[in-house]
Order: sequence, then structure tokens, then C-alpha cells
Amino acid sequence: MWFDVVENKQIKATYLAMGGLGLAVCTQLTHAAPSVAPHGYVMEIQMTPAACMMDSQRSKRRKCLEGYSLNIVGLLPETAQRDCEISSSAILSPLQAKVVARVMPDENARVQLWQSIGGCVPMGASQYFRTIINYAERLKIPAELSSPETRTLPQNQIKLQFLRLNPTLPSTGIQLGCQSYRGENFLTKVNVCYKTNGQYKQCSTAVVGNCPNQITIKGSY
Repeated sequence: MWFDVVENKQIKATYLAMGGLGLAVCTQLTHAAPSVAPHGYVMEIQMTPAACMMDSQRSKRRKCLEGYSLNIVGLLPETAQRDCEISSSAILSPLQAKVVARVMPDENARVQLWQSIGGCVPMGASQYFRTIINYAERLKIPAELSSPETRTLPQNQIKLQFLRLNPTLPSTGIQLGCQSYRGENFLTKVNVCYKTNGQYKQCSTAVVGNCPNQITIKGSY
């Protein structure tokens, strides 16, 4: 499961049952419906070791210092609505914040994410981050993506591992993103596409991969 992959390498935190999220209190009493309902979502997963290696400023953040293998950037709505900014609070209850930090460790990044896309999702902040946790808990991650060893693998092998571990995920429902660094093409992100009901779906033409046939996966620390 995802939480087995992203668990802090230094502190063995006890897994909090998903049912505990039901105790979280939404900090907003109301949330205005977006003017255009999203027709799907894209969950962007960042390969943390590669991202930290390529950006010296990032290397000082918690996800880098504490040895995360990967983290979630966000669950991005697919919508024709242009302005998605919102001013409502993204503060979560202490319990929910602790669970969300397992996959999204940077609190400031979580706040900025919500303020930039919250106006395009038909839910409040608490429900939005609960949805991310539900999706993350369900998605199974290939062991190769959290190995301490840096290795180069065929792109097709990585995709096939995702499909084998997640039988309902279509082959077109995942896209891999890469970035060149010192002559090697490192896997930097994985995009997974969802219907509005949480089922996997084919990614839209706007969600494209750019990885070559051979991809280097930066080992976790």
C-alpha cells in the first residue's frame, strides 16, 4: 500500500486507520460550487529523491530531509473554468493533518494548492484532502519506485508493474514524467487519471508523458 512506501525512514509512525478521518471537523461550513464542474482529476505524484537532487532549495524541505520516497503534489481538477483560486481556509484538524502529512509533508504547499484550485472542486478542504488520502491508500506503488538503489529500467516495465498491481487502471490511465539531469533521464513524476467518482480513467490529451524508453529511478536515501 502507498503508506508502506512513503513511511518516514527515520520515524516508524503508527498507521492511522482511514476511519479515523471521519473524526476530522471541516473548517468551512459552506463551500460554493464551482461554476463549471470538473470532468475528472489527475493525481500528480512526485518522485522525491530525484526532485530533491535536482533542486538545492527543495533539498531543505521536510520531504527531502526525512527521506520520503515519493509524495503527492495534488489532485488537480480537469475543468474548463479559468479561475480556480479560493480564499477559504485550508486548515485541517490535527488528526487529519497528521495523516495527510504522510503523503503531503509540506503544509505551506498544501495551503497554496488549496488556494489555487479550491474554487474548481465541488468540496471543502477537509473533504478534498480526505479524497487524496483515499486515492493514495488505494493506489499500489511498484517496489522499484521506492528502492534505495538507483536503477535504470524500461518505461514499459514500470507501467506494466502499475497495471499488474492495480488491475482496474487502464494502460492509458497513467503517464510518466521525466527530466534530464547530468546526461540521464530521471523519473520525476507519475500522473494517474480519475473519473469524478474515483474510478480510474483514460488520461485526456492534455496529460502527456515525456519519458524515453529507458528511465533512471533515483534511489531513496
